[in-house]
Amino acid sequence: MIKIAVYGKGGIGKSTTVSNVAAALAEKGLKVMQIGCDPKADSTMQLRHGEAVPTVLELVNQRKNDFELEDMVRIGFGGVVCVEAGGPTPGMGCAGRGIITALEKLKEKGAYEVYQPDVVLYDVLGDVVCGGFTMPMRKGYADKVFIVTSGENMSIHAAANIAMAIDNFKNRGYASLGGLILNRRNVKREDEKVAELAHDFKTSVVGTLSRSEQVLLAEEQQQILLEAFPDSEMADEYRKLAEQILAVCEERE
Repeated sequence: MIKIAVYGKGGIGKSTTVSNVAAALAEKGLKVMQIGCDPKADSTMQLRHGEAVPTVLELVNQRKNDFELEDMVRIGFGGVVCVEAGGPTPGMGCAGRGIITALEKLKEKGAYEVYQPDVVLYDVLGDVVCGGFTMPMRKGYADKVFIVTSGENMSIHAAANIAMAIDNFKNRGYASLGGLILNRRNVKREDEKVAELAHDFKTSVVGTLSRSEQVLLAEEQQQILLEAFPDSEMADEYRKLAEQILAVCEERE
C-alpha cells in the first residue's frame, strides 16, 4: 500500500489536484482512497458530484462510537473511496483534532483491511503545520509528502514552512518529502522560484500543471476534470503527474 500526503496553502488547488490524481490512478486499475484532512470537508466533493458526506468528526460528536465504517465512507468517481475528517464549529475547537480523530477511527473501524486500497491519498491543509495537521506525515500513515505550490510569494512561503516541518520530523521516522507540484498561476519567474525552492530543500519538481479554464468549468458541473474532459490535454497533465508521483513512491531509498 502506497501512502501519500499532499500539503499546500489553502486555495492553491490542492484538493482539485489530489482528486484528479486519485482518478488518474484509479484509471490504471488501482484501488484508491482519498482522505480529506481539512475542516471545510470539501476535498472529495467533485468526485461525488457535490453529494454531502458525513464527516468523521460529525459522526463522533453526534453518535460517539455508535456508527459503522460505511457511515463515514462514500464511493466517488472511478471507484475512489472518499472520507472527510471534518472539523469543529469555527472558533469552538482545534481543527487538527478532527484529523487525529478521523485517522484513529479509520484504523479502529478497519478501513484499510475492508477496502484494501493500493494507494491512500491524504489531502491536508498546509496553512498550519502543527498538532493534528502533522498527523498524516507521522509514522504509520503517509510514507511520502508532496507539496502543491505556485510561484506566488505566499504559496512559496507556505511550501517552505511545510518543507521545514518535514525536515524537522525526519529523525522521528516520519514521511519524507517526495517533491513539489507546481500548479501554475502564471506569475513572473514562476518556474525559477519553484525550482529554487526545490533546490533549497534538496528535492525536485515532480510535476507541473497548467492554469486551465477547463478545471473551473468542470467544477461548475460538480465534476473533476478527468470526468468532464477526459480527452483534454489538461487531463493528460494529471495522468502524467500521477505517474510521476507513483514513480517517486516506488523508488527504493
